[in-house]
Amino acid sequence: MARPGRRILGLIIDWAIASLLSFAFFHYDSWATLAVFAVLQYLFIPTIGGSIGHRIVGLRVVALSGTWVGLWRPLVRTVLLCVVVPALVWDSDQRGFHDKVAGTILIRS
Repeated sequence: MARPGRRILGLIIDWAIASLLSFAFFHYDSWATLAVFAVLQYLFIPTIGGSIGHRIVGLRVVALSGTWVGLWRPLVRTVLLCVVVPALVWDSDQRGFHDKVAGTILIRS
């Protein structure tokens, strides 16, 4: 299971990519940055098994059953991640609330 250090570093990388794209195309609008971040999360989790930041730091997102996450889990996870608060609430296994609700787990790959 992924620990907080890698999770946070992956998140920083993802936000940096979203910020660069927002700066390049939207003159760094905060809502555009959030939208780009959400789109990147939703597109890459089901296709490459995690966001770009996740993959760079050696993590991937899987369903609790260990199978492909499908399309609805990344959507739920991304919406809750963009709200921020669910991502800050962790259980004893260090899984974020957004992962618990979506039925996913972030693991080391």
